[in-house]
Amino acid sequence: ASAIQIGDPVSIDRAVYALTESNGVVEEASEEELMDAAARADLTGMFNCPHTGVALAALIKLREQGVISPSDRTVVISTAHGLKFTDSKVRYHSKDIEGFASSYANPPIQVEDDFGKVMDVLKGKLSAM
Repeated sequence: ASAIQIGDPVSIDRAVYALTESNGVVEEASEEELMDAAARADLTGMFNCPHTGVALAALIKLREQGVISPSDRTVVISTAHGLKFTDSKVRYHSKDIEGFASSYANPPIQVEDDFGKVMDVLKGKLSAM
């Protein structure tokens, strides 16, 4: 996962070999695409890391391009939990990243530290669904 931030990763030869041997494809994802993809996954209960967002964004793009068909079985392995990246998650969902639409934002709600008040907010959100 650390290689995602390296312009010249040490395992590039192995990656190219695996790509060639598996008849694979390469897709890229912008910062906004990876954050949107991670936020879409958050809606399912996953709370994944930006690194997994890259893989999910690539999956979405390849699916939209028809490279991955509806009948193909695809696996994306999440390598970290979103709790390791709370700052970027909160900024995305607060729509506080300059230049990002944060299309799948689920804005945080401030609630007093009172169980009843938390339950009231949850009931209100769930009844609106």
